[in-house]
Amino acid sequence: MKKKSIINLIRYHAEGNDSAFRNEAYEIAQEFDASGDAQLAEYILAQLSSANTFVPQMNEDNLPFFRKLNTTQDPLPLPDEIKEDILGIINAVGHNVGINKFLFYGDPGTGKTESAKQIARILDRELFIVDFETIIDSKLGQTAKNIGEMFKQLNEINYPDKVIILFDEIDSIAMDRTNSNDLREMGRATSAILKGFDNLNNQLVLIATTNLYQAFDKALIRRFDKTVDFNRYTRNDLLEISEVLLNFYLTQFKFAGKNIRAFKKIMQLSEHIPYPGDLKNLIKTSIAFSKPGDEYDYLKRLYKDLTHCKEIEITQLQEQGFTLREIELLSGVSKSQASRELKGGLENE
Repeated sequence: MKKKSIINLIRYHAEGNDSAFRNEAYEIAQEFDASGDAQLAEYILAQLSSANTFVPQMNEDNLPFFRKLNTTQDPLPLPDEIKEDILGIINAVGHNVGINKFLFYGDPGTGKTESAKQIARILDRELFIVDFETIIDSKLGQTAKNIGEMFKQLNEINYPDKVIILFDEIDSIAMDRTNSNDLREMGRATSAILKGFDNLNNQLVLIATTNLYQAFDKALIRRFDKTVDFNRYTRNDLLEISEVLLNFYLTQFKFAGKNIRAFKKIMQLSEHIPYPGDLKNLIKTSIAFSKPGDEYDYLKRLYKDLTHCKEIEITQLQEQGFTLREIELLSGVSKSQASRELKGGLENE
């Protein structure tokens, strides 16, 4: 840990700057995790999550347009470019200068919603999602009225500096008015959102996500203080993220064995490595569905899922560069038998 990080922690604590303190502690946790001390990193994150818990007076029963989202301790590995933007948002909120509206855009599974959860956890704010099903109404003009009432409720929250509001898939009510099939009704809804944004309490943090940025209303885009592109993943990013996720889930499922080298080779076989949302599901379910007593069954499942093959052939494994030991793990064929069938020439490990 750098001396600068210690000095910053002391300074932020003395200044009472909780957001900056948490951000610095989060960066320290990331540093420990990168250096191989995942246990200490998890401990720091757990302390950040549990310390100074504050429950704002925002009762879901009296707020029909919102529902509370729980934050998560699951890892959220991101490419450095996106990570820097997320840390910048945390810093901006900590400065408390009214920079409070952010738009996350990108393909499904790129981590937009999960990033909002992590930001809420780091800033020690409660996260509430807008329930669009309660807002959209088939009655002419009612959707715009509901939007107006929703923003009225937001501005009446007793402790706005302890809340983050998430407009997940905001494009469902804010598509480009010039391309909408129902210009008049969409225009009313989007205009109501524009008005709500303009008059929003600047102590509230608002995060919106969209998968349809190109069709998004341009006037509304200008209302956001920062837009973050979540489509900035390289293949190497996704390979590194897959390893982080595997290590995390292996700690959750104690019966599963660890063979990072074989795992990396399997991941490299995928022509298109999934985005983190799908990666998490793929790795987690592969381990969870494993046969009892077979600690490496999840590797077989991953291999079949990523190569789309029904049966694992040892000749194909040889061509793909797997060692005898890895062929044994993936095929169930012993090393000696595999060596005879393949006429030698393979590494044991």
